[in-house]
Amino acid sequence: MIVDFVKRVKGISGILREKRIMPQTTVIFFRESNGKVPVIEWLDSIKNRPKARVKVLKLIQRLKEVGNKLRRPESDYLRDGIYELRIRHERINYRVLYFFSGQDVAVLSGGLVKKDVVPEPDIRRAIDRKRQFMIAPEFHSFLGSERYV
Repeated sequence: MIVDFVKRVKGISGILREKRIMPQTTVIFFRESNGKVPVIEWLDSIKNRPKARVKVLKLIQRLKEVGNKLRRPESDYLRDGIYELRIRHERINYRVLYFFSGQDVAVLSGGLVKKDVVPEPDIRRAIDRKRQFMIAPEFHSFLGSERYV
């Protein structure tokens, strides 16, 4: 009886190790000083590409679920604390730029790129938004709605 109990406990602990439950990351969308939320505006602008939009939203949801464990080919580090979500659909590269603020993720911008490289002006804009967010996170935070995260 004791041997059976020990086997069950070992089996349960193995399952728990395999299925470590990670706390979900909070996804925050960056809000400009004028109240606009660039990522939501961009998502609304690609409504005419529903399959691509769904792929983008699914990857944002995956980022919420696994946080900083997300790796290539879905995510990549650019520079200065800025990361990109990488989505490809019908030979178009969709990119969502973000950074980590503690356990949270601040999503800064989205866009289309013709090449595999995010344009330098987009990276600089993301770095500037990160700086603004770090100075006043409450002011620049938009927690979104169920339709986005």
